[in-house]
Amino acid sequence: MTKQQNSALDEIKLDNVKHTLLISSGKGGVGKSTVAANLAVSLSREGYRTGLLDADLYGPSIPILFNIEGERPKAKKQDDEDIMIPIEKYGVKIMSIGFLMNKEDAVIWRGPMASNALSQLITHTEWGELDYLIVDMPPGTGDINITLAQKLKQSKAMVVISPQRLAVSDGVKAANMF
Repeated sequence: MTKQQNSALDEIKLDNVKHTLLISSGKGGVGKSTVAANLAVSLSREGYRTGLLDADLYGPSIPILFNIEGERPKAKKQDDEDIMIPIEKYGVKIMSIGFLMNKEDAVIWRGPMASNALSQLITHTEWGELDYLIVDMPPGTGDINITLAQKLKQSKAMVVISPQRLAVSDGVKAANMF
């Protein structure tokens, strides 16, 4: 897969991915990860080649939702770089920082470090040909969300909210970010 990533503001081009959908929310606990997981499985069951990236570096929940905690992706060398092979379940290719760390460890990274780690997670994964790459974003409008919106320019976004006043207010802010 041809991928390009040069600087912090450069676009990430995933030439073998037709559609990228960022699943976001203004606040945590509204069901964003559940929506992302169910959407990915549903697309796969409809015959679409589907990938799911857990971009919530501080609270990865996709391994829990798919009951694949403790799994570790295999790696291969390609052009002197380590490329990860995503875990596959229900026909969905899944990658998460949760696969690369112990589940009880906290990720203690500031903005640029987290954004760079996420960019590497995207570009150093062998996604193959995909019709859809679903990205489970962290809640809010922070560095990771801004970085992904800037780097994955061809993406579409979906903002998940629940009916509480605070969730709606924060959801509107997240939608305005995009």
